[in-house]
Amino acid sequence: MQTFKIKNRYGLEIVGDVLIPEKSVGLAFVLHGLGSERNRSIIQNIVHILFENNYTIVNFDATNSTGESEGKYENATMQLHYEDLIDVILWAKSKEWYQQPFILAGHSLGGYAVLQYAEDYPKEVKSVFAFAATISGKFSFEARERFESEEFKKYKETGWTSRISKTTGKILNLPYSHMEERLKHDLITDVKNIKCPVLMISGEKDTSCPPEHQKTFFDLLSSEKEIHIIQDAPHTFKKQEDLEKMKEILNKWVQKIC
Repeated sequence: MQTFKIKNRYGLEIVGDVLIPEKSVGLAFVLHGLGSERNRSIIQNIVHILFENNYTIVNFDATNSTGESEGKYENATMQLHYEDLIDVILWAKSKEWYQQPFILAGHSLGGYAVLQYAEDYPKEVKSVFAFAATISGKFSFEARERFESEEFKKYKETGWTSRISKTTGKILNLPYSHMEERLKHDLITDVKNIKCPVLMISGEKDTSCPPEHQKTFFDLLSSEKEIHIIQDAPHTFKKQEDLEKMKEILNKWVQKIC
């Protein structure tokens, strides 16, 4: 494993890892969600399956998150998360191990970013694994109002929401402007641009990116596709049985598209 450090377009440092198997059959980029990091178990499970199938992996911490990359969590937006993915791919294009088309895999906000890239640069993408993807700002508002109505009302009134990072123990504050920025994004608008195979997985009890939102986007895809709703699972899989189901589905998909 090789650790890299590069600067994004705003001069913030991005830290990530490159894993190269003995006989690489392709390249894959993996991106975590909001307030997460590349070493989370849910991301590492994705990396493991791709590496076991002999893909070179680029797994990195987005800026403005909780990993090793620079930036402040309170500055996180959907656009900045996506731009970090673009900047890492641009950096990778200068490396000897770069291969195209490549696989993109992401969870939550990372799921949004990889699908957005497939819409914007369809010729570069071999396949997308979108895990509990954020589909649009409109859907984000709808989910918050449905499942967290009182908390969301308070969020809007005070202008801030807070949570404690499960990895660092630090208090993470996110301004309401983050939600307003989300309204600028909607994967449904250009879904027709996606030409590659797409695998989607969602937890049945996901209240952040509900299964019905995933299905709405899935139904609009015209390319080869699969969707799996894992019974009783939440937005972020933590139970080993849920992670094993995800790994089994992803492994079959990767072998199918090779």
